[in-house]
Amino acid sequence: MSELDWSKSSYSSAQGDSCVEVAVTEQAIHVRDSKDVTRPHFAFGREEWSRFVRFAAGA
Repeated sequence: MSELDWSKSSYSSAQGDSCVEVAVTEQAIHVRDSKDVTRPHFAFGREEWSRFVRFAAGA
């Protein structure tokens, strides 16, 4: 896999603590802990990610 383009939430604090980063590819949504980027990241299919976002939004 080529290197992923990671993005932090606009809600992330300036210190960068307690945050996750997300990288979007055609195949999956990748999520990692921004405090320790050397650890393995999680990958979710687009439908799984959509269900999670709807749940988190309370819809």
